[in-house]
Amino acid sequence: MILDQFKLNGKTAIVTGAARGLGQGIAVGLAEAGADVALVDILDTDKSKALIENLGRKAIGIKADLSDKGSVKTIIDKTLQAFSRINILFNNAGIIRRAPLTEFSEKDWDDVININQRTLFFLSQAVAKVFIQQGAGGKIINTASMLSFQGGILVPSYTASKSAVMGLTRLMANELAVHNINVNAIAPGYMATDNTAALRADAARNKAILDRIPASRWGEPEDLKGIAVFLASDASNYINGYTIAVDGGWLAR
Repeated sequence: MILDQFKLNGKTAIVTGAARGLGQGIAVGLAEAGADVALVDILDTDKSKALIENLGRKAIGIKADLSDKGSVKTIIDKTLQAFSRINILFNNAGIIRRAPLTEFSEKDWDDVININQRTLFFLSQAVAKVFIQQGAGGKIINTASMLSFQGGILVPSYTASKSAVMGLTRLMANELAVHNINVNAIAPGYMATDNTAALRADAARNKAILDRIPASRWGEPEDLKGIAVFLASDASNYINGYTIAVDGGWLAR
């Protein structure tokens, strides 16, 4: 039956940036579908862990600084130690820095690229090796952005990194499909998270954004649960290398 293909029972997922916001919503959604979850964040993940355990699923928190490539081995080792397998990787963690192009600092460039792009690649590489060794395929899902499609303003390193995420999603899909590994991405629209707090606090920018969204509202973490479960499940087995916008219609405007 088709609904059975969406179930994630018996599977283990790693979700980065899982302490709050979109990552917490994604992690809880995967758990609601039956997955156990390794919650990765530099922040405390106890709240996310409690939400998942209240569903009757297992969860562990892994404190990791994703600006450091050395965190990759820690994440893999702790997940395998707790669950003995990995079936799903959701590269959700990301940061943003805002400044005019002519004033943008090298540090703000490197901080964003290291987390949003560099460690995303090396964590995906490491998990792909586990998938291949396990011999049962797997799912890698990346969080892209509206700025994977558009240029934006005042966020050069974020735009560069999220454009790279969409490109890497395609490349990884091309190379890993032979191993029964699906790689796709979601591109959230304007979501009510800490990353957009400054935009929502600016009355003029907030109105301009809402006026363009056909759904006439900011997205919420819960809006990503369905697509997260779909891309993590067998229901999406013939989707590979695609970035799906979850944007309330922003790109259609």
